Amino acid sequence: MITTLNLELKDVPGQLVEALEPFSKYGTNIISVAHHREKKTPKGTVPVEISVETDSEEEDKERLDEVIAELEERGVEIVSVGKERLEESFSIIMIGHIVHKGIREMIDLIDDTGFAEVIDLDLSMPGINERSSARFFIKAAGKKYASKTVELMEEAAEEKDLKIIKEMNI
Repeated sequence: MITTLNLELKDVPGQLVEALEPFSKYGTNIISVAHHREKKTPKGTVPVEISVETDSEEEDKERLDEVIAELEERGVEIVSVGKERLEESFSIIMIGHIVHKGIREMIDLIDDTGFAEVIDLDLSMPGINERSSARFFIKAAGKKYASKTVELMEEAAEEKDLKIIKEMNI
């Protein structure tokens, strides 16, 4: 299971390292850290999202509780702690005249499922009449839904005469 902690840190040097130390100290497996320095809160703090992998075992829950307690002792503001709904991450590359054939439609197709979302997109457009490529970074609510999302994208790519490259593990 992936659990996400949303923190707010003071905007001073060393705060991120200080917030990460308890995770290391208690042996918590960090999956990702998103430091949103450009999105300061009205209080002037910096939002940070830390995702950790935990088992359902009591030992992992205790470890996470120890991390949270130490963060609070250090004065780190914990905004929320919760299980992540979208836990399966993957990417798909589409090649062709994707911009002209409805990249927005592709994003909506995924986001409208309710079980998957486009979380990031890289786009390469070498020239107006040349084929472009888009790499969709997607999160889904498990492997089953990741596979279903890929199927939807394959169908849409076929209709739009686009090529699709998917990760090997999907």
